[in-house]
Amino acid sequence: MEGLSEYDIRRPVTPTGTNLLGLVKHVACMELIYFGDTFGRPSGEAMPWFDEGAEPNADMWATADEPRDQITALYRRAWTHSDATIDALALDAPGRVPHWPEERSAVTLHRILVHVIAETDRHTGHADIVRELIDGSAGLRADNANMPPGDRAWWEDYRDRLERVAREAGRG
Repeated sequence: MEGLSEYDIRRPVTPTGTNLLGLVKHVACMELIYFGDTFGRPSGEAMPWFDEGAEPNADMWATADEPRDQITALYRRAWTHSDATIDALALDAPGRVPHWPEERSAVTLHRILVHVIAETDRHTGHADIVRELIDGSAGLRADNANMPPGDRAWWEDYRDRLERVAREAGRG
């Protein structure tokens, strides 16, 4: 979200409304649930977007009254809470995911670690794509793009070539 306006971090750029600040809010909430409630270690964080009668998907976007700093601070507190749970429990510590079907709800810390790593990785990929759609930023980080070198013209030619290949393949 660095360098983006309030509008851009909230702007829905996919048909399902995916936006950067919503991804951060969602992942923070999931960590609080998976490393908190699942192991009987509630964080004490208020998450009204999960209350009875809350709007569906309320954890996937931020209202105008939820500032960026509030959401990023929530995520930092989630990290701290998650780290405390991970430090306190053995990998085989039992837990129960409250929102999973009963037949799958019994888990271990190891299982939740794998699940949260996968979920966070998935949403990080979403964030990379959303950021690229917003302002064209792509790559690993500012000091190491981890992408082939090329100026804007090179990337436009590259994308055009891929489009031609896709059209050719679609005709066959």
